Amino acid sequence: MRDITFHYDPVSPYAYLAFERLPEVLLGHSVQVHYKPVLFAALLKSHGQLGPAEIPSKRDWTYRQVAWLGHHHGVPLEMPAAHPFNPLALLRLGLACATDDAPGETSRYVTEQLFHHVWRGGQDAADPARLATLQVVLQDHMAQRGKAWQAADGETVKQRLRANTDEALALGLFGVPALVVDGRIFWGQDALPMLRAYLDGDAWFQSGAWEAVPHTRIGVTRGR
Repeated sequence: MRDITFHYDPVSPYAYLAFERLPEVLLGHSVQVHYKPVLFAALLKSHGQLGPAEIPSKRDWTYRQVAWLGHHHGVPLEMPAAHPFNPLALLRLGLACATDDAPGETSRYVTEQLFHHVWRGGQDAADPARLATLQVVLQDHMAQRGKAWQAADGETVKQRLRANTDEALALGLFGVPALVVDGRIFWGQDALPMLRAYLDGDAWFQSGAWEAVPHTRIGVTRGR
């Protein structure tokens, strides 16, 4: 069995699409997926980048593209009432469900609840009443499993999110979704076919092409 770590932030429609498509991509392979929420904005800040929704013309294209991708892949997707939004409350609710043996991970069920909260129904993802309802659902889920619930606004949960984000930065992650397997990073929902090829044993990954990339010389650097 192979381990895949799925780094995500529910604010990202691409992470949502990748989450929904992942079971099909992994079909026939024995894998264990570890879902790790991270703060996407912190990755952007560390690398001096803007998110696609922070660039006006790119924002319009992003929303059109993800709507089409949902249609194309048969994944229900409705834009939330406002986007981007602050996902901290959602990230912390997810990690309030993490267990002591995997303190930085959310189960597939919990991860699904976070994504569906944002990308299904076209409602306000940051609405306090909706977040309170989601918290009740997640608390009930943990109670049914006989697992402890950590206060979503407590230091334990905040530290879990910081640790996940720091780990992502240490790995060199710059965006979400980022799937890591055998030390290789596959970024974006459009990298899923590449991930599948790797799992299938595509000979390209043994050709040296992957390792050669960092040796490409930088021709020019723009001033900032």
